Amino acid sequence: MEKVAPTAAELEILNILWKKEPLTVKDIHDLISVNKSVGYTTTLKIMQKMTTKGLLHRKANGKSHLYYSSYKKEETRGRLLDRFVDSTFGGSASSLVMQLLGNKTTSKEEISEIKKIIEQMENESNS
Repeated sequence: MEKVAPTAAELEILNILWKKEPLTVKDIHDLISVNKSVGYTTTLKIMQKMTTKGLLHRKANGKSHLYYSSYKKEETRGRLLDRFVDSTFGGSASSLVMQLLGNKTTSKEEISEIKKIIEQMENESNS
């Protein structure tokens, strides 16, 4: 079964859960409400859909449920990035990197970190 890519609203909930799980709907709603106005029932409905889609799973905890993410953050980010690179850059990671570096002010520290990653990848491919 193919894993479902989360929507923007679902990804917002996943990012909250990845920082501290398990959480209840109320916990998540309270955290989302800090930055934007959203109804409790909207948060509940999104989380119910996420559970149906397999993005979340829940366990009963008294009168409420505790929610857990079904996939790790790195796995989900990797799938989303792969889909984005394929659909936007024709699968070319170098085009993505050139576009990103051309559009943003990149600090010396970030450039240094990128160089380290490239060197590590080169060393691994030569082994």
